[in-house]
Amino acid sequence: MDISVIVPLYNEEESLPELYAWIDRVMKENDFSYEVIFVNDGSTDRSWDVIEELSAKSETVKGIKFRRNYGKSPALFCGFKKAQGDVVITMDADLQDSPDEIPELYRMITEDKYDLVSGWKEKRYDPLSKTIPTKLFNATARSVSGIKNLHDFNCGLKAYKKDVVKNVEVYGEMHRYIPYLAKNAGFSKIGEKVVQHQARKYGSTKFGMSRFVNGYLDLLSLWFLSKFGKKPMHIFGLLGSLMFFFGFISVIVVGASKLYSMYSGLEYRLVTESPYFYLALTCMIIGTQLFLAGFVGELVTRNAPERNNYKVEKEL
Repeated sequence: MDISVIVPLYNEEESLPELYAWIDRVMKENDFSYEVIFVNDGSTDRSWDVIEELSAKSETVKGIKFRRNYGKSPALFCGFKKAQGDVVITMDADLQDSPDEIPELYRMITEDKYDLVSGWKEKRYDPLSKTIPTKLFNATARSVSGIKNLHDFNCGLKAYKKDVVKNVEVYGEMHRYIPYLAKNAGFSKIGEKVVQHQARKYGSTKFGMSRFVNGYLDLLSLWFLSKFGKKPMHIFGLLGSLMFFFGFISVIVVGASKLYSMYSGLEYRLVTESPYFYLALTCMIIGTQLFLAGFVGELVTRNAPERNNYKVEKEL
């Protein structure tokens, strides 16, 4: 099979027939063998009924139905597991992604040998309240991930080599960072294509402003896991050692100053009367806790079943 198109959706009953007809026309014009996998993420409208109707008419239509709304990342994860095509295309169900982009995306994967190609909606039909936070979010993602050539990490229209989707785990709300996940899995040839952005035709957006807050938190989690996920002692042990060392030196300084005041005939005060004593003690306690956190983290990762789950490309 040439192409698998994965379409995660939530309450998009009006757009589904039009979207599938558009995909089908593009595929037939380019003589692709293909499948369209609709992942119904707990829709409360007739979306699943529409998918069943489309599937009854064409064997290229496949569907996955969640019992409840889990989110876009779980929908993509299940779609990736089911995909059979050599090239996997993801797109949103709201008709804002154009299926006319599929042939060029396919060519970039098969001929230009990209592992992943992400769409960039250079000209958007969104309000400033959405476009400005998006620009700030993408600038941060480029800086943290080191993937400098991507302008839009969150674009739903992407193309993947089959090996990529079978070797990345999309969970939580990590669909925004699939390029980063792919890079961490060893797929470094990541490209970008300017794609057309369609104005929404039916319904309303399913994402609120909270996605930007959650997006930054997810990015921080992903960065931490990629850097220290298998070596937690490197960060917790270092911070704990520094804190303990600072506290220990502070205790010595406070104690020495009190001894000096005693033997110099100066007014003598208890060590516990100095605020620096409590500051030093706090640093030592926090340092010890951080070090123990790193040690416990090392024990957890050492015994985790996925500790040695490395992605092997070839074997002889």
